[in-house]
Amino acid sequence: MVRLTNLWRRWALTALGCVCVALGILGVVLPVLPTTPFLLVAVWAFARSSERLHTWLVHHPWLGRPVRDWEHHRVIPIRAKVIALSAMTVSMTWVLFFSSAPWYALATMAAVMSYGAWFILSKPSRPPSAS
Repeated sequence: MVRLTNLWRRWALTALGCVCVALGILGVVLPVLPTTPFLLVAVWAFARSSERLHTWLVHHPWLGRPVRDWEHHRVIPIRAKVIALSAMTVSMTWVLFFSSAPWYALATMAAVMSYGAWFILSKPSRPPSAS
């Protein structure tokens, strides 16, 4: 029974990784769909389910570098930081001025976004240089 459960878990994580890679690739061409979060979920899922697919994603010529930088150094590139923080600011401004959300919903949204902004800003923008 345990072996069957492990097989299902590996299959589910591999499927999740494949779906996330597909969504990440779509995000390259669709501006409303983010690429990086899907690729990070994919590399996480593949690391727990398929060494072959994990290696493929980490060493992919187009997708691999940001995934490797995150996996090894927890790097968030400056461009991604600017996009994320800008999107949070625009979203908060829009909700604040153009919605009738109650004050506690606005406060919760501001708190969650503040934590997200802190997390993003606390990560390095580039990997450490090899000396």
